[in-house]
Amino acid sequence: MSEIQVWEHVIKWGLAQNPELPSDPTSFSKDDFNTLKSTLQQCIPFIRFRNLTSKEFLKKVKPYKKILPKELYDNLLEYFLDNNNDDTPIKKSEPRTVGEIKSKNIDSNIITNQHAELISKWIDKLETTDKSTTSYEFKLLYRDFRVYGSFTGYQNCQKACKNQFRTVTIYKMSDSNEILGGYNPIEWKFDGSYGITNDSFIFSFKNSDVILSRVRNENNAICNGSTVAPSFGNGDLRAINGSIIQCHKKSYEKPIRNTDKRDAIREIEIFQVV
Repeated sequence: MSEIQVWEHVIKWGLAQNPELPSDPTSFSKDDFNTLKSTLQQCIPFIRFRNLTSKEFLKKVKPYKKILPKELYDNLLEYFLDNNNDDTPIKKSEPRTVGEIKSKNIDSNIITNQHAELISKWIDKLETTDKSTTSYEFKLLYRDFRVYGSFTGYQNCQKACKNQFRTVTIYKMSDSNEILGGYNPIEWKFDGSYGITNDSFIFSFKNSDVILSRVRNENNAICNGSTVAPSFGNGDLRAINGSIIQCHKKSYEKPIRNTDKRDAIREIEIFQVV
C-alpha cells in the first residue's frame, strides 16, 4: 500500500467514526475539524507524509491541514515547496516500521544513548531483551536547570511543549542519582484536562534499578494541569510548578518510587520522539 493510500484510509476511517461530518472537507466547520483531529490524533504521527508526491500533498493533505499540528504542517509545507523531486515519492517501497530514524547521540545531560534505546523499545512495546532493528531520534524541545533554588518557570516549559506530541519527559532529582520520566504519545494542552491514551508510560532509573509502569486508567493518562510541568496520571508523576516531584500510584500499573514524599527537581529535559 502506498503512503497516499494509507492517508486516504485513515481519513475514511476517521469520517466513519463521526458519521455526522460532511464527506467534503471544504464544507467543514471549525468544530468539524476539531472532531476529526481528536479522532485521528494518535494516527497522525505514524503517517510518513514525506513519502507523498507534491501533488498528493496538495490535493489530499492540504484540505485537512487543520487536523495536523501546526508545526508539523508548516514543516511539511516548507519541505514540499523546496522539494525538487516533484512526483517522486521517497522510499515508497520500503516496509512500514515504527521508529524509522536510526539513533544518534542524544543531546542530554541526564540520560545516555542506552537509556534512549530502552525507552524506544518501551514505545514499541518490546521486552527489554528483544532485539530492536530500529530506534528513534530524540529531538530536544526544552531544558532547564535549578539555579539559586528555582527554575525559569513552568510557563516556559509549557510553552515549549504545548501542542507537541510523542514526547519523553525526563526529571533528574536534586538529592540523588534518581531519574524519573514519562512518555506521552498525544498532545500536551495544559488546559486543566486529562489526556486519554492507552500508550503512555512512566519510568524510573536509579543505579541499576529500572521500573517501567504502563497506564492502567487511560482516561487519566496525562495531566494537563495549568500550573504543572508535564505530569502523568492522577498524581502518578506530578511536577508541581515544574520544581517539585510527587508520585502516587493511581492511574498507572505500579509506583515508580518507593516514597510519595515531595522532592526537588534538579534538571528537566523534554524530547520529541521522531
